[in-house]
Amino acid sequence: MKEHRPEVADVFRQHEQEFLERWRSVLSDRQLRTLRDIGGCRTAVLGAHLYPCDGGQRETIVPNSCLNRHCPKCGRAARDQWLEKHAEELLPVAYSHLVFTLPHELIPLARQNPTVVYNIFFRAVSQALLQIAADPRHLGARLGFLAVLHTWNQRWLAHPHIHCLAPAGGIAFDQTRWIRCRNPKFFLPGKVLGAKFRGKFLALLRRAFRRGKLPLRGTLAPLQERRAFNRFTWSLKNKDWVVYAKKPFAAPRHVLQYLAHYTHRVAIANGRLLRFENGQVTFRWRDSAHRNQKKTMTLNALEFMRRFLLHVLPRGFVKIRHFGFLANRETKRALALCSALLSSTQPAVESPRPEISSSPPPVRLCPHCTGTLMLIARLSAPQLLARHLTPALDTS
Repeated sequence: MKEHRPEVADVFRQHEQEFLERWRSVLSDRQLRTLRDIGGCRTAVLGAHLYPCDGGQRETIVPNSCLNRHCPKCGRAARDQWLEKHAEELLPVAYSHLVFTLPHELIPLARQNPTVVYNIFFRAVSQALLQIAADPRHLGARLGFLAVLHTWNQRWLAHPHIHCLAPAGGIAFDQTRWIRCRNPKFFLPGKVLGAKFRGKFLALLRRAFRRGKLPLRGTLAPLQERRAFNRFTWSLKNKDWVVYAKKPFAAPRHVLQYLAHYTHRVAIANGRLLRFENGQVTFRWRDSAHRNQKKTMTLNALEFMRRFLLHVLPRGFVKIRHFGFLANRETKRALALCSALLSSTQPAVESPRPEISSSPPPVRLCPHCTGTLMLIARLSAPQLLARHLTPALDTS
């Protein structure tokens, strides 16, 4: 029998009541829902689907998935659908990856006001990139890019940052040509981007404060006074805001692989968990401060759960966004223009457009006779109990 590897859901199920006794008063409704969704994912708690085989001799019960976007087991299908939808938007040019990071002094503010602060984060990043790219001293073109918010580091501590993926070039403002980066190994200057990003973010943050959109409680209560808040923002103006730019990718197929890694990522994947014993969880992590050395860390189950739930985003918050000529309202027209402009010149990257197979959903087979399973009923948790059945976990 195949050995069961530890999963985040195992920790949540075994320690849910103990965790709630300690932390229930500070959990948001969204965090509480995520805790219960992940713990109940693919168990009888969420109901199931009933499949008889085509021979009609056996029935198989498949527990339902929670479909919570923070669940380590439910993100793969959503990721594959998203990639299939956006693969056609890739252009036959090099792509560049940039990372914008918030200073740690802003983390308490982001925890209390995640929607406001992270929306400002996206706006500041997009305005900085679009304005620097538009400057003739740097690129002199209209940029298009995708941005993805992550709020954690490898140890699950708060580390809000936005990954941006952009074609290494842009559309001339007169729309007559595609302008490539002057240096194939360099996209846009990181220090210039960092200074522009800092100015945009702090200006937007002060405006949100003046409009009363930043309720400040607990340790942040002293910042309710306007002078104190201004002093706080001025102190941040003297810091370097980190913008990291990687070398551009060589081909669009690498972009897809990169997107698959970042777009629907959750705080920790089940594959990183090594052991879950005696209330202790051991997992792998990568130490970026020491040449990405692979290390292990062990946390108490309650601390493990607390760190995970710190990164649950507010309901309805969009963590993947498009800007510039890739903004949703004009993507189709802009991509047609880009294709026309690029086809009139020698492409920088001579590689075929990557393809994502759109294969039909896999057919479920009976584990007993290998016959085809056909869905005939959806069962609620009470209906499962009424049948006196305990469905086994189906990971197919």
